[in-house]
Amino acid sequence: MVKSNGVDGGGRLFSSQRSADCLHPAPSTVATLRARLRDAGAGARHEALALRAWMRGEPLAAGSRNPATAYPARMLAALPALQAELDRLVRVHSEHPGQDGSVRLLLGLADGQSIESVLLPRGGVCVSTQVGCAVGCVFCMTGRDGLARQLGSAEIVAQVALARARGPLRRVVFMGMGEPAHNLDAVLEAIDCLGTAGGYNHKNLVFSTVGDRRVFERLPRGAVRPALALSLHTTKPALRAELLPRAPRIDPAELVELAQDYARVTTYPVQYQWTLIEGVNDGDDELESLVRLLAGRYAVMNFIPWNPVEGLPWRRPSRERAAAMARHLHRHGVLAKLRRSAGQDVEGGCGQLRARRLAAAP
Repeated sequence: MVKSNGVDGGGRLFSSQRSADCLHPAPSTVATLRARLRDAGAGARHEALALRAWMRGEPLAAGSRNPATAYPARMLAALPALQAELDRLVRVHSEHPGQDGSVRLLLGLADGQSIESVLLPRGGVCVSTQVGCAVGCVFCMTGRDGLARQLGSAEIVAQVALARARGPLRRVVFMGMGEPAHNLDAVLEAIDCLGTAGGYNHKNLVFSTVGDRRVFERLPRGAVRPALALSLHTTKPALRAELLPRAPRIDPAELVELAQDYARVTTYPVQYQWTLIEGVNDGDDELESLVRLLAGRYAVMNFIPWNPVEGLPWRRPSRERAAAMARHLHRHGVLAKLRRSAGQDVEGGCGQLRARRLAAAP
């Protein structure tokens, strides 16, 4: 048995034990990780203990107080190499603390790509699901660079493990770089792992999407049913097509109906996301439409003033206007909150840290 480290043909770092000239790349999916554990002799209970330890930010062997007797010897011998591979899935490249208590992390992946995660105040983490994004939201830095590749489910969960290693964690939001609906199998596998072996409360796992019929078909059928956040941004179909040029062409009113159907299944309110852009979607006509769509519904409207992106012509509305919009919805039976995008004060809104790193690359 020989230990070795190197780079595989796809440019991925690996660290594994070689037996009969067989080398394993780092497991990018939870299914691969489970298979590796089983190949090493893990039973269902051993597998669950190791997975839970990983998602707590602890060594794989920490799932038992006495690993020497709790785990099969062959599994115990394989854990150090497997742990090293998991540690290479995501690594912190730089940290950017915000004044609101958040910390935006620029993370390096094993193949040299980079993503962003955000440690949120009060025990939350916002994770990425793709390297880049194909939706092309015109107000978003991530969308300007397009999609580089999908993240594997283990790369998604590894962001949670990294955050958990830094402190208590109760909420995971799939709202970072990427559109989760475009990487649905991997995201749902990560959610299932977190909601079962990870022990996270299902309503504290938040699936964010611009709206895709596949999401509304598959989420209700899962054993783990996360809370839903729907990026709405406008009630006007034509304007939505301009702002989200490659999102599915579903009328905003129909999207609300689909989301409310899911809310009735889960009994969790839908979080509607609305990036506020001055003179674009902050008018009284939008407020009137929102009241018609959401009054009396199981819903929360999150107004998020736009995070300025260099080269784009828009501005965020004044704080007074944004607050007045939230108050208007409150008075008309819609729970509304005025949010702040984590990282705004360090010019680290979603995608901006990665964009700066790409611009600085030789």
